Amino acid sequence: MSSSDREDFNEEKRKAKMQEARTVRKIVGITLGVLVLVLIVGGVSGYLYISSALKPVDPSSEDTKQVEIPIGSSTTQIASILEENNIVKDSTVFRYYIKFKNESGFQAGDYQFSPSMTHDELISALKTGKIKQEAVFEVTVQEGLSLEQIASKYASKTSLTKEEFMNKVDDLGYVETLIDQYPSILTDAITDPEIQHPLEGYLFPATYSFFEEDPSVDVIVRKMLQKTQDVVTPYLDSIGELQINGESATLHEAVTLSSLVEEEAPGSEDRKAIAGVFYNRLEKDMPLQTDPTVLYAVGTHKEEITKKDLQKESPYNTYVIQGLPVGPISNFSEDSLQSILEPKESEHTYFLAAPDGEVYYSKTYDEHLELKKKYLD
Repeated sequence: MSSSDREDFNEEKRKAKMQEARTVRKIVGITLGVLVLVLIVGGVSGYLYISSALKPVDPSSEDTKQVEIPIGSSTTQIASILEENNIVKDSTVFRYYIKFKNESGFQAGDYQFSPSMTHDELISALKTGKIKQEAVFEVTVQEGLSLEQIASKYASKTSLTKEEFMNKVDDLGYVETLIDQYPSILTDAITDPEIQHPLEGYLFPATYSFFEEDPSVDVIVRKMLQKTQDVVTPYLDSIGELQINGESATLHEAVTLSSLVEEEAPGSEDRKAIAGVFYNRLEKDMPLQTDPTVLYAVGTHKEEITKKDLQKESPYNTYVIQGLPVGPISNFSEDSLQSILEPKESEHTYFLAAPDGEVYYSKTYDEHLELKKKYLD
């Protein structure tokens, strides 16, 4: 082999080694990238799973189940028994939670546990040997209450102040964690800067049972959001088909409209009829002009609304804006939600709630004025 042939051979060999080295580096780089991605995805998935497993199985459940904890049961055995009875989501997570909290001294017995109980409530019951876990207190949240009224309800039953409750539910960082955890009912629409209270309208009316004397605002809110989710979920497909003024409605708009119907209508049939009036006005580009939005805008409840109140500049005041307000003005009943999904069809564009408890409907403003003269003047 001549010297030039050897040089060519060595050059080709050198190039082959360089190509091989590049290939190896590329494979290593891809492999490391995949491993990092797997670790990140695994870490996020693990966090979400543990976060979910630490929550009650069903925060809104009112059911109880008898569970036997045999004498001599270890923490591992107790955790397994609770998981088998659907009282905790994951026995391993519950066991490590006990270890993290450094809890012990659990007592045997026949217990009445509920899927709505938190880990701390279960631990407390197991330590005290309280065989029948009864609610420490209940709070009834009626339909049509604002978030501030709900805060006052809990302030009267717990050591929480209204201000503490409102500060927590108005904390955008906290609200964003709730959006992540309840994506089927909470959307970024509630973080609009013009909205007074992000969770307004989303805490469902019901009677709530609590198994600890002073639940945190977070425990209260999650219990109520779970109830909202339970009620609203069966209607999500119908909400997805809802049209407002010819355009697809969002869940936030559906909740907002439901709250307006709740505030205006005294009964089921009137709710459907009033929902129909609202749709007719929206289609005709008429302002909704519903008085409860004025009261929400001015921030007070009073018997008579003044001309100054009607002119209040606010994204909630439907006398000065077109379309729906920026957000709900109260919570709503399932009946009101059904009403906006199945409104009563008519040509009415006005309604009047008279002192006799009846609601009177009219097609024109002149007819409406006649009804006002008859029933209000």
